[in-house]
Amino acid sequence: MTRTDAPARPTGGRDIGGRRRFRPTPEQRRWLIRDGLLAVAAVALEVTFVGTAPAGLAPQGWPGLLVWSVLCAAPIALRRAAPWPAVGLAVPAFVASVLVGAQPVAAGAAFVLLTYSTAALLPLREAALAAATIWAPSITVALLEPPPPDLTEPSPAYLVFTQVLLALVCFFVGRTVHARRATIRALEERARVAEENQRSLADQAVADERRRIARELHDVVAHHVSVMGVLATGARRVLSRDPAATDGALGSIEETSRTTLRELRRLLDVLRTDTEPAAELAPQPGLAGIEALVEQVREAGLPVTLRVDGTPGPLDPGVALTVFRIVQEALTNTLKHAGTATAQVRLSFGIYWLIVEISDTGRGPAPESGRVGHGLVGMRERMALYGGTLRTGPRPGGGYRVYAKMPMEQLGAPMDKGAA
Repeated sequence: MTRTDAPARPTGGRDIGGRRRFRPTPEQRRWLIRDGLLAVAAVALEVTFVGTAPAGLAPQGWPGLLVWSVLCAAPIALRRAAPWPAVGLAVPAFVASVLVGAQPVAAGAAFVLLTYSTAALLPLREAALAAATIWAPSITVALLEPPPPDLTEPSPAYLVFTQVLLALVCFFVGRTVHARRATIRALEERARVAEENQRSLADQAVADERRRIARELHDVVAHHVSVMGVLATGARRVLSRDPAATDGALGSIEETSRTTLRELRRLLDVLRTDTEPAAELAPQPGLAGIEALVEQVREAGLPVTLRVDGTPGPLDPGVALTVFRIVQEALTNTLKHAGTATAQVRLSFGIYWLIVEISDTGRGPAPESGRVGHGLVGMRERMALYGGTLRTGPRPGGGYRVYAKMPMEQLGAPMDKGAA
């Protein structure tokens, strides 16, 4: 986030005769324009004030008044773009105006604005030095003033007191603004670091879930390859004496190999490191394990019902494993967050879509802004792997709902073209 009121140093320039010429940035140019208008306003106010004041207030005449007013107001235009050059211009201009007897009001306005600007933009030591440099000539002039002949004019002590008080007020107001800007920058940096950390954690969660899915798909593929090896061995042994049995074994090998190729293509879409240990060659849970899972959750204290619409057809083991994991994760979250509630698991096997829906009547997970659960990341990764979609969120009227939808043509299930 870029702040337009933050201090800026000259960042550009080119060498001319061994010296580097100041070249303002676009932001500094905007400051010069705005502060230049402020300087013009200071001059206009002084001219208006003198024009409406009694005669004799400007002994040097109108031309002299205008010249000294412009000269003393010019540092105002540089107060943010170049604070130290502005101070270096304001002090000599004030001293010169005092020597010629012309004390324009614009000089006082320049001192006030420069004290505030340097305190707001510069570090503490530089700001204190700038304030002392600005006000030292004015306080010196006040101290050298002769005592007034009567009480109708302010004494030198009063002039010194008011100038010191004004300088302190401007300085501490500027330091307050400086501290506020520093706090805002620190908060912005902290928010940026927190956002980067959250993004890193989310990426790590995705990577972990993809490795887990890859391991499980590896188990499925390895199991099928083992089955094909066993079937091939049996077919070779009975080839000469039982051709019918051999034909059946070869058909099973053909179907299993196609399933294995589909799982291998999906396996290539996820990440897996070479340092992870090889998994056991055992089949993973599938549709048959959902009923046992529901019974296990019911015994844990959550009343849950299982509803199956349609007839489950033959599915690839990876698809069945994905359905099982989604139901498992959703019911686990219901046990953790729903409180006293009931849940329903619905599996719908249609012609074109496989729908998995888990809903409950509980209060749902507590809202945690900016945080993504690993379980939700895993479910989304599994659904994306098979071309499906996942929607989660509160239900109308209360409760929570997990809704997953996968196209049947990508799941390895045969489709009845003549079905309605």
